[in-house]
Amino acid sequence: MLRAGERAYSYAKTCGIIGKSFVGKRITPLRGIRRLSDLDRLLFPETKQDLPEQELLVDLEARILQRSVGQIKTILGAFVKPPNLLVWLIRSYEYGDMKGVFNALVTGEAKSPGFTDIGRFRRVAFEAYPDVGAMVKGTEFEAFLKDLHLLPFTLGKSQSLSAVALQTKIDTLYYTALWKDLRALPKGERRASEHILSEEIALKNAVWALRLRTYYGMSPEEIREKLIAPESKAFLAPAEALLSLPLDVRADWLSWKYASLLNPEKPHEQWRADPRYLQNAASEYLYRLVHSSFRRRPFSLDSFFCFIKLKQFEENLLTSIAEGLGMGMAIQDVFTLLEIPS
Repeated sequence: MLRAGERAYSYAKTCGIIGKSFVGKRITPLRGIRRLSDLDRLLFPETKQDLPEQELLVDLEARILQRSVGQIKTILGAFVKPPNLLVWLIRSYEYGDMKGVFNALVTGEAKSPGFTDIGRFRRVAFEAYPDVGAMVKGTEFEAFLKDLHLLPFTLGKSQSLSAVALQTKIDTLYYTALWKDLRALPKGERRASEHILSEEIALKNAVWALRLRTYYGMSPEEIREKLIAPESKAFLAPAEALLSLPLDVRADWLSWKYASLLNPEKPHEQWRADPRYLQNAASEYLYRLVHSSFRRRPFSLDSFFCFIKLKQFEENLLTSIAEGLGMGMAIQDVFTLLEIPS
């Protein structure tokens, strides 16, 4: 159990960090930027870089990521023994990096795609790339890959699983472990976290199912094999429901659980379910859910769970804005694309 002093000190630090982060009302100043250099100056006034646009984009994205991860590590480092739930949240970066590793291996990239430094919470030896066996030795990935008969994993050779199927299995591995540790906590510690995480998994499945159906024309059977299903079938229900709905008749979607997150109908245009719109609307919905829960129960694990999620939402927002500006988009167009309301 966490000591009261640890909780109080860590919660005070999270409030201080969030108070200076670009979430809530502090998103507004982002609407005034015009160029990538403006964003750099706003985010990092002390260390802004004088670089050509494309170099600045890569450098700025790296600094956004480093700052977010660094602040999460600061909070976890305040605990003598950080709760497993919070450790799994920072390890989401490691799981994301493993997806990049497998993509690089399948395409025959001799150079490592790199990884995010999560400090003492890292288990994978990314520096051993492309020797996957050495990279994952002693981690849950070792047993995972052996079960799939993917060790040894040969550079540039086709594997028995597609990249999409493998990424889905990695997501399932991650969310299963995260959900298990969350459910092991006392109910008073996980009220908000449990609701947020269950919504996140269900929406991730729904967006993925709609994307596979819309862009790839996959059958319901093919799509079901690519959904995340840790323990409960409830995480699959919204995705299962949309598999039989017509993609061009919005009225038939009105009773669907997340109908309010679908793209609206427009005059004189044929409506069609838009996966990108649903993804952005889902992200906005989850962000509001997390933001409203952050200070609701101070000192509980819920508050620290929400802190990490808020930092990750901020990171995704700032990275998306940087990429949009890097492509020459106006800031308002970037906000519109991300479905962020005025």
